Amino acid sequence: QVQLVESGGGLVQAGDSLRLSCAASGRTFTNYVMGWFRQAPGKEREFVSAISWSGTYADSVKGRFTISRDNSKNTVYLQMVSLRLEDTAVYYCAAGPPVYGGGVYDTESRYAYWGQGTQVTVSS
Repeated sequence: QVQLVESGGGLVQAGDSLRLSCAASGRTFTNYVMGWFRQAPGKEREFVSAISWSGTYADSVKGRFTISRDNSKNTVYLQMVSLRLEDTAVYYCAAGPPVYGGGVYDTESRYAYWGQGTQVTVSS
């Protein structure tokens, strides 16, 4: 079992930056693919970013968001810059089984463990 706890959300203005953290406990953190998803009001949850050995991003955040992980702290981060109104959402951290060769995936159903989410609100 893996427990995930997100933190770092808040209310910011458009153009500001924010860093989300996701602390993991339980089984060996380094083996897991770690992902970030988000759900805006009235919309379905969508993929944002994922990391195993390297990161991948949704087109909507590419160049603005950076995912990283610190295996010594069992923590994955999402650094967000140049935030836009449309980035407003609840952000969820997720953990899934490893892929041979260090690959990642953006399919929600492949992630076995989820955090409770942290709210990010971007105002004008």
